[in-house]
Amino acid sequence: MIMSDFEEYIRQGEPDKKEKSIIWQTAIGLQQVDGLTPSAYLIETAKQNIEGDITFEEVKNRIDAYYKTLPDKQLDAEDRTEEADKVSARIAEILSEKTFSFSPAEYLSLHRRLFNGLYKFAGKIRDYNITKAEWVLDGETVLYAGADNIRETLEYDFEQEKKFNYKGLSEQQIIEHIAHFTAYLWQIHIFGEGNTRTTAVFLIKYLRTLGFDVNNDLFSAHSWYFRNALVRANYQDLSRNIHRTNTYLIRFFSNLLLKENNILKNRELHINFVPKENTPNLSENGGQKMMVRKSGQKKKFPVNDKKFLVKSKKFLVNDEKFPVIGLEIMKLMENNPNVTIMELSKQLNISDRAVKNNINKLKNAGIIARIGSDKAGHWEIVSITN
Repeated sequence: MIMSDFEEYIRQGEPDKKEKSIIWQTAIGLQQVDGLTPSAYLIETAKQNIEGDITFEEVKNRIDAYYKTLPDKQLDAEDRTEEADKVSARIAEILSEKTFSFSPAEYLSLHRRLFNGLYKFAGKIRDYNITKAEWVLDGETVLYAGADNIRETLEYDFEQEKKFNYKGLSEQQIIEHIAHFTAYLWQIHIFGEGNTRTTAVFLIKYLRTLGFDVNNDLFSAHSWYFRNALVRANYQDLSRNIHRTNTYLIRFFSNLLLKENNILKNRELHINFVPKENTPNLSENGGQKMMVRKSGQKKKFPVNDKKFLVKSKKFLVNDEKFPVIGLEIMKLMENNPNVTIMELSKQLNISDRAVKNNINKLKNAGIIARIGSDKAGHWEIVSITN
């Protein structure tokens, strides 16, 4: 798995290599908010940067050159690996820099640096209204700021945060305020795409100026949870008794800044989630306790064709379409929860990249979950309503 590629550098403890490894983990992990997976070429190039053989600028140049020479026929129309590679390299460079300005101009500049050449509107405030169907909201959308007043709303939120005085606040009050500010900033959604990644990078840099030792690992491992928490912080439907809540963002920030061990599970953020009697809790060492039956056996959700509506090359889960190859991946995971990407690739006769892309889609939809670390963990099929 990708994240395990950098664990060795972190364990070795050499300050410069460790810092770069954590930065790269964060940069790559943040691509998961849009279901993107960087290429093996990016990983190898990142390792050369960690070793000190090439600079961040040289990493970007090599990635640019790589995609200029890659034949168009090798690029699938739905494959956004180029975006994942380039944005990962740019995030890594930005996080390595010791400069920052808390201002709307900095926020716009970050988006431009991250997506220049990828989005025509990089660094530009959108001039149209948007909606985004969210899995966590059963296909509904957050109400984002209207195009007519985006700049004014952005400037107002920055001005209010500049005036805010953190003096005398408890740690919990500080966390709650940061959650509120982040939720408001994200809800504006000033760009057509790339809002969550831009907000995350901006937030990491801002928290450092406040004196926090930001544990970037959380953004690398739980970037999709972070996005879903932002969605839940900005959605309400009183007719269904659904209210805006910062609860999930506060859990995330409590882990990030206070080193707490709150369990972060995407399926718990779904508006129709109902806690069960044996909901997992924190173990003594901060890990997860598996959901078990009274017999002590791990609870399973059988994967079979009858459970899903298969149409052509797609299958449906909770009314959402997925490539049918994902169903085969789930079957193999059920038979062997410890199966690796390489093993799945061989058994299904598809590339590692195709396996990773399909796994990311299933993970982002809350259908499967990785329990434990990339190297020592296992796969779990999450409860499905179909």
